[in-house]
Amino acid sequence: MNIFMKLATTSVVTALMGTAAIAQAAIPEMPTGYGKRPITVIVPYGAGGGSDQLTRAMVKAMEEETDLSFQIVNKPGGGGTAAIPDFMIAPADGYTILQHIDTAVVAFAKGDIRENPTEDWIPLCTTQITFSQIYIRPDETRYTDWDSFQTYVQDNPGEVTMGLLGIVGSMELVTMRQLSEALNLDLRQVTFDKPAETYGSLIGSQVDVLFEQPGDVRSFIDAGQMKPILTILDERPGVFADVPTHLEVGADFDALTRFRGFYVKKGTPQDRVDYLEAVCAASFDNEGYAKFNEAKFMNLINSYRDSEGTKALIDKSVESYKAIYKEIGLIE
Repeated sequence: MNIFMKLATTSVVTALMGTAAIAQAAIPEMPTGYGKRPITVIVPYGAGGGSDQLTRAMVKAMEEETDLSFQIVNKPGGGGTAAIPDFMIAPADGYTILQHIDTAVVAFAKGDIRENPTEDWIPLCTTQITFSQIYIRPDETRYTDWDSFQTYVQDNPGEVTMGLLGIVGSMELVTMRQLSEALNLDLRQVTFDKPAETYGSLIGSQVDVLFEQPGDVRSFIDAGQMKPILTILDERPGVFADVPTHLEVGADFDALTRFRGFYVKKGTPQDRVDYLEAVCAASFDNEGYAKFNEAKFMNLINSYRDSEGTKALIDKSVESYKAIYKEIGLIE
């Protein structure tokens, strides 16, 4: 069976259900000598993006739940990899935290970085997991839903353009390859470096459809500027009950997800790791952060993982990406 049709050994969505840990609010006593100066949180993307918004919401919750103080440093570039050297040269003392998304998994699986996110870093938690959708403009007349869109694409091969944010081998590009192969879709993909450019490409009619996650474009959905026509997830979330999933339209592959979390360096004292992991759990349950996640559609599936749950999610994702990359000849 073609690997794009089914990865028998890896189901990321199954991992979403099976390895989830429920956030617990109890925070132990702060380790002796810790917390005497601000903690730096490195964000590998620019201000205003999804990672930056997440980090600021989480840091606010952490400060409300503890006596800790934080400073956020944005270090964009290299598809999220430019921030890694700064993180790796910092002392392993718990005073430098890296926020990262699944692009770190992509980079490791491809061999673009040497650092293994589950061995060279210590995951503290994952606090956002989400799925992808395909969007059209609500006033589009050539197609109005997935069925009419699929028919139009198949009748006009190579003419329909899709905007997406992604680097070579990214979740976005891999998923679209899986979808295109499964359903015989010939789309022209147009990649962008910045989220605002990507979203504007659909609204401004530079592209015909958009691939994104619902939380990142919620303001456009609520404003009636984007309409989802396909959800890349095994089941329909209730809020998108009228939108079919990729499985329902005949694309039988395991859905890759977008996930965002926080890490410290390997070698960080265990008492500080344990403390920060507990802070993550309590902050995830913080009322303000819970409202933030709800506003970003991050409450539609279980979005929290503790350290071990994050490791399991990453390891399964690396396995999945490596298998796909071998299939397409991206790695040996």
